[in-house]
Amino acid sequence: MKGSNMVIPFTKMQAYGNDYVYVDATKVKIDDWNDLAIKISNRNFGVGSDGLILICDSDVCDFKMRVFDPDGTECEMCGNALRSVSKYVYEYGKTDKEEFKIETIGGHQVIKLDVSDGKVTNIHADIGIPVFDVKKVPVIPQNTEAKELFNVPVKIADRVFNMSSLSWGNPHTVMFIDDVDELDIKKYGPAIENHPMFPKRTNVTFAQVIDRDTIKIREWERGTGETIGCGTGCCTAVVFAVRLGLTDRHVDVHQIGGMLHIDWDDSDHVHMVGPSTVVYEGEYYYEA
Repeated sequence: MKGSNMVIPFTKMQAYGNDYVYVDATKVKIDDWNDLAIKISNRNFGVGSDGLILICDSDVCDFKMRVFDPDGTECEMCGNALRSVSKYVYEYGKTDKEEFKIETIGGHQVIKLDVSDGKVTNIHADIGIPVFDVKKVPVIPQNTEAKELFNVPVKIADRVFNMSSLSWGNPHTVMFIDDVDELDIKKYGPAIENHPMFPKRTNVTFAQVIDRDTIKIREWERGTGETIGCGTGCCTAVVFAVRLGLTDRHVDVHQIGGMLHIDWDDSDHVHMVGPSTVVYEGEYYYEA
C-alpha cells in the first residue's frame, strides 16, 4: 500500500544457481513491486539476491510466478527461480500436489517433484520448447535475412565469439569456447549483454564441452553480472550443443553453484532436473 511502512516476510532460496528472495504475494499487498525489488535485491543489504520472485494466484495454472531483476525490471522467466517456487509452494503448504503448472510470462511450466518425508528432494521442470525466431528472442542479426541467430561469428573487444540465441520467454545467448575457467568474464560478459545486436539485452552463457554427456558453463546474467549458475543458461547450452553435434540430448551441466541434468526430449521439450535449498528466512521492513 502506497505511503505506508510494512514488514514483509521473505524466504531466500537457491536452486543450484540463482539466489532469489521469494515473497508470497497472495498474502502481501503493495503497489510498487519494482521498488521493492530494487531495495530487497541491493547487494549491500544483508540477504542480497539476484532479484525478487513473487508467488501469485493464477487463473490458468496452479500458481503464477513473477520475476524482477535487481534493477527493478520485471522479466519473463528464470528456470532456477521456477524450481525454487515449486519447492516453496509444496513445503510451505500452498499445495499438496506433486505435479502442477506454474504460469510465467514465458509460458505455462510443468513441474514434477520428488518428495521424501514431506521435503522436496529433486525438481523436474519442463520449461517447454525453445524459440529461435529472432523477432521473439529478440535480436538484430548481422544478416537481416536470417530468421535466427545460430553460430554467427561476432567480434567482441579483441576476440571473435560464435553466438547462438534463443528465448525461454527471456533472451539467452551461448558461445562455446575451449576453457571457461580462463575466460575474463567481466570483460566479455557485459560487452555481449549490451551489444547493439540485443536491443533488450541478453543473458550470456559461456560453455565448454567436456564430452558428449557433459558441459561446463559460466553465466553472465543481464542486470546482475556473473552468477553461480543459471538453469535456462544450462538449457540453452545443451540445445545448441545438440544442434551443433557436440553432445547428445541428455547432458550434465556443471556450473559454479552445482550440477543440473538437462534433457531435450524427442518432442523438443527441454527438462531441467535438480534440487533447491532454503537459504534464509526473515522479514524485510519496507518503507514505501
